[in-house]
Amino acid sequence: MTAITGDAPGNLRFYTEVLGLRLVKKTVNQDDVSAYHLFYADAKGSPGTDVTFFDWPWAIKNRPGVPSIAPISLRVASPEALSYWQGRFDETGVAHGEVAEVSGRAALPFSDPEGQLLELVVDGGVAGGVAWDGSPVPAEFQVRGLYGVGLASARAQTTADVLTGVMGFRPAGEVELPGGGREYRLAAGEGGPGTEVRLFAGQPDTEPARQGRGGVHHVAFRVPDDATHEAWRERVERSGLQVTPVIDRFYFKSIYFREPGGNLFEIATDGPGFTADERAEELGKHLALPPFLEPNRQEIESGLVPLPS
Repeated sequence: MTAITGDAPGNLRFYTEVLGLRLVKKTVNQDDVSAYHLFYADAKGSPGTDVTFFDWPWAIKNRPGVPSIAPISLRVASPEALSYWQGRFDETGVAHGEVAEVSGRAALPFSDPEGQLLELVVDGGVAGGVAWDGSPVPAEFQVRGLYGVGLASARAQTTADVLTGVMGFRPAGEVELPGGGREYRLAAGEGGPGTEVRLFAGQPDTEPARQGRGGVHHVAFRVPDDATHEAWRERVERSGLQVTPVIDRFYFKSIYFREPGGNLFEIATDGPGFTADERAEELGKHLALPPFLEPNRQEIESGLVPLPS
């Protein structure tokens, strides 16, 4: 999941000191090297655990609406973890709602200081994530990765058709929303944590979204290797969607396309991973630049606000 912040130092404090995630890669947006790209994840930066941010201080404030990607659903292991987080949020002044059932799982909604919509969802103890010894959060209560993603689409049925007909998701239930409209749950593979998309449709009085700080830029879906990645690119292209060439981001390879309802999707490889240029114990401590940007390090660093190591 890649979102937008207008305050990189504040973003770093919140996601590491409050949420207890590890900064596993401090680098730059390769398409806009004036901006940080910050990656937060579990202890090892495992695929499926990272939430990332572009730092654009000039960005307008995000306005929720259609199309948009929210909330960001994060995994925790147990109902006891939700009780812990309620207390932690009260102590640290984090805006949050009450624990409620969401798509059959107990969830706690909250927001970060810029209004980014998130929720903690009980994953039933399914294996996931590696606890980080440096986290201020006890290991048994730590965030264990991404649970799923919510999508508001301007063309919900067409978005559903792409998710099922092109990307291989399957229907996994639907519910009527309290304020009107419906939520359709879709899952990949066998379903469960890390596989679910919640598609919101027909909500009344929904404004057009305005993407900015405090909102999500795009969502990425995982594939294991380069061959599978290329096959997915060909599949997306054959469907008639406009898809980018494969882009080598050094830490992974990516393709991007916009689904018909207006949201930006990425398909990315799991590797090579964040230890491609840093030892595991050094992750996130220094500005990491891929080899093709290394010759411009001095210029790039001069344009960035210093962040703690």
